[in-house]
Amino acid sequence: MDELTRLKAEAAAFRGLVQHLQKRSDVQNIDLMNTAGFCRNCLAKWYRAAVEHYGAPMTYEQAQERVYGMPHADWKAKYQKPSTPAQDKAYEDSKQLHAKIAVIE
Repeated sequence: MDELTRLKAEAAAFRGLVQHLQKRSDVQNIDLMNTAGFCRNCLAKWYRAAVEHYGAPMTYEQAQERVYGMPHADWKAKYQKPSTPAQDKAYEDSKQLHAKIAVIE
């Protein structure tokens, strides 16, 4: 596969993941973190890091809006539920497995 095709495919996969997460507003970020080690906020951080790596400015809030499909505060008010003590414990217990934010070319 040539480089341009690979880049287009990876960008399409990113857009598909973002679209899927926007549709699945029933899935809480803490559950994503506890199960997969990343959440919508991690994805926004990766996105922002990549945008800035390639020389364009972007705030974290702008990256979150791209991932959430709306301002983060609006998403939280509409969909986020308080975490349970069990979720909080699972989060703390799995911290060593959480995503590390870096740009991978």
